[in-house]
Order: sequence, then structure tokens, then C-alpha cells
Amino acid sequence: MPAEQPDPPCTPSRTSPGTSPHTPPHTPPTTPGPYWRRLLPVLLVLAALTRLPSFLHPLWNPDEGFLATQARLLASGGVLYDTVVDRKPPFLPWLYEAAFVLFGDDTLVPLKVLAVLAVLATAALLASLARRRWGDRAGAVAGAGFVLLSVGMPPEDTQAAAFGLFMLPFTALAMWCADRGYWAPAGAAVAAALLTKQTGGAVLVPVLWLLWSTAAGTRGRALLRTLAGCALPVAAVALTTGPSRFLFWVVTGSGSYADLSGSGLHALGRGLGNAAILAGAGLGLLIPLLRRPKAPTADLWLWLAASAVAVMTGFHFFGHYYLQLMPPLVLLGTAALQVLPRRWTATALALMALACAVFVTWGFLAPRPELAHARRLADTIRARTDPGDRVLIWGMHPETYWLADRTPASRYLTAGLLTNFSGGRSTGSLVGEEYGVEGSWPTFRAELAAHPPALVVDDSRGKPYAPERLPTLRRVLEESYVRAGTVDGAVIYVRANTP
Repeated sequence: MPAEQPDPPCTPSRTSPGTSPHTPPHTPPTTPGPYWRRLLPVLLVLAALTRLPSFLHPLWNPDEGFLATQARLLASGGVLYDTVVDRKPPFLPWLYEAAFVLFGDDTLVPLKVLAVLAVLATAALLASLARRRWGDRAGAVAGAGFVLLSVGMPPEDTQAAAFGLFMLPFTALAMWCADRGYWAPAGAAVAAALLTKQTGGAVLVPVLWLLWSTAAGTRGRALLRTLAGCALPVAAVALTTGPSRFLFWVVTGSGSYADLSGSGLHALGRGLGNAAILAGAGLGLLIPLLRRPKAPTADLWLWLAASAVAVMTGFHFFGHYYLQLMPPLVLLGTAALQVLPRRWTATALALMALACAVFVTWGFLAPRPELAHARRLADTIRARTDPGDRVLIWGMHPETYWLADRTPASRYLTAGLLTNFSGGRSTGSLVGEEYGVEGSWPTFRAELAAHPPALVVDDSRGKPYAPERLPTLRRVLEESYVRAGTVDGAVIYVRANTP
């Protein structure tokens, strides 16, 4: 993080470059060195403690399993958006791949350590933003408050080293740079957030607001720098992965995924439930906000609003989506505390710490039935196949490939890409071969014909994407495979000419 720049003792004019019109007068911060030497170790210890449950299990959710399987294929010569595909931007698959190359592909511990550092970086940037605006105490409150809130959702959403978490440092960095008038770096940080997860690009909205508010005399030049800083990294990545493939998999190839026909009430219920969980975790900050204190935080409200729109995009409302709300929420709560008696700050942090303890305990005690199921399946797959064999796991848990250390028979690692099923659907509406990713079934059939899997695992377990509802897959199983047993409801098929 760049060196902290102490503010002048009063608010600068709106046209001064590198300043924010939302910064109220305050006592200038003390010397940066001692402040950060005291605060950063505290934030690091807090981040490590709150993420201890993440080290308890090999992985926490299918996103980690998808990334691990994808990275293993990339490290062995796979091509992103070609022989290995997903609807996500490339930054995190590449990060996983780099970790696997450096530390081996049989553990996610290096990624879990990086996740701790991602929380630390986000907390430090938020602390710096708050300190610049409201002084030393506000910086400490914002930094600690974010770390405490960062686990304030179900553990499978917050303890995973996945897209939502790694996006946060870049969104915070974008606002940090924009608050100081570093427009090209702000744009580059927006690009990094977007290249981690598409919805990270929402932070461009408050960045542009800050630009319009602070660069009155140089708006055109500042806008050009911001947009160039954002566009150039994205263009470079698109050229690296192939512009048409990048556009399809990151932008245009998910239309039916965002349609929740028949599952609207289910999604709404999950959305409201997860919002209630986050509200409970952040109650110490929400109570001061409900008092409607007068604070110059228009950019932060805009950040929160843009993040809320990002959370609603696709209408799935998964818990990890709500991580994007946490940085602006923490800063807004910190701003509210600055105009309230000091005892409010102590109470807010106490409530946050109590909620954090509940969520960390939840992480230690929560059962992991799906992980146990994936491990049993992986054991069966290893026992029935040789290391060089390809297998097809027809389900929504790609971590089984990684746990079994077997090569997937297809570039499509989940049934979701081929049928449009997701955990966000309560019915079979818009689930089937005709709703899969465009062109996926011809490619899938060609892959199975070129390299027939030695083993097929039907892990649908009664879900709407079961093979009996999919003519192509049903025909493949009927013609070339025989049933060879079950594992926890998952059906094992072996080649018909295999003993």
C-alpha cells in the first residue's frame, strides 16, 4: 500500500487535485510510521484469527473446487476459455494456477494464506480512507470493523478463498486512489476488481462520482486517465485469452443463468435471509447509521448502492455476493460514529466482536455433509480407476475431481454449464439441454466420443438435471455404460466392456 499522506488541517477546495470534498475538517493524523506499526499487526492477528476455520477443511464450497480443478488443468497445459471454461474472469484461476505451480496442486493452504492477506489489505485500505477523512481513531475503527464483519455470513461463503473475497482489496484500492485523485491507478484497480469478479466493476460508479466532485478544473483529463486505466488491463487480458472467448464467457454467455423463472420466491427468500444475517453481523454499525447522523458521505452511499445492485445482478442472492457490501457499510458506520459520543464506538466494536465470535464458532462447528460425500465419491473413483483415466462426474460439485486427482472427461466441470441448473433454482424451470451454454452439447458429445470416460458418476441425486431428463446423456449411458453401484445416492457407471 502506498505511503500514507497526512492531510492539511482543514478541508481543501473542491477543485484541488488529489483531495475529497467529503473530507470534513479534523485534526491531522499523527506521524504515519508509528500509527501503522501499531495498527497493522493488530489487523493481521485479527484477520488470521477470524479465518482459522478456513484451514479446518480442504475446501469450503464448490467455487473453490471449481477453481482447484480448473487450475490443475491449466497447470498441465489447459487453455482458459477453451479446454477449460467457466463464466468467471481469469484473475483467480490464474492465481490458483500460480499457487499450484509453486506449492503443488494437492492443497489450498497457500490460497487460504492469501485470503488472510486479502482481508488484511482491504482492512488497511479502509482504515487509511477513514483516517484521511476523520482521523486516527476512525481509521482503527474502520480497519478492525471490517475484519470483524468479514466473516459475518455463513462460513461456506466467508471462509472460502473464492471470487468475492479476492475482489474486495481491489474495490477498496479503487476508492483509495480516487479519494486522492490518482485517476489512472483508480481505473486500474477497477479493472482488477472486474477481472476478479464481474460485479467488482460496480466500484467504477463511486470512483466517477469522486472524479466529478474533486476534479472540476481537469475533469476531462481525469476521466480519460480513469477510463484508460480501466480499459487497458481488460483489453490486455482479452487479447491474452482471445477476445471473442473472453467476451462470451465473461459477459454474454450467461443470459439464461440470470433468469429465475419459477424460482423468484425462492431467490427472494434467500436474499432477504442473507440480508438479515449480514444485518445481524453488522448491527454495531447499523444502529449508529439508523440515527441518521449528518456526515458528508455521498460517495460512500453511492458505493453501497452500486454494490447492492451488483448483489442483485442475476437474482441468485448467494451469501458470498454480500461480501461486496461490507467495505462501504463499514465506512458508513465509521462515519456515523464520528458524530456520536465516544461510548458509541466502544459499544459498536463490542457488538461486532460478539457477532464475529458467533460466526467463527459456527465455522468451527458447522457440519460439512457435502464435503464428506465428495470425499467418499473421490475414494470410490480412485479405487475404480487408474491415475491416467478420465472420468465424468455429473453433478454440481467439481471438487470431487480435485479430491480424486482424476482428469475430467469434459471442459464443462459441472452439470450447471450444460443444463443451466444452479443452486439458486428451486424448480426445474429453464433447466435442460436446450438451456445450457450455447454450443455446449455438441462440444460435450465430441469430447465424450474422442476420450470416453472410464467412469461416469451420476451425482444428480434427484435434481432437475438428472440424466433421465437429458436425452443425449441418457443415450450415452444406455449405449456404452453399465451400472456398477451407488455411493450415498450417487450412481456409478463403468464402461460396458470393462470388467
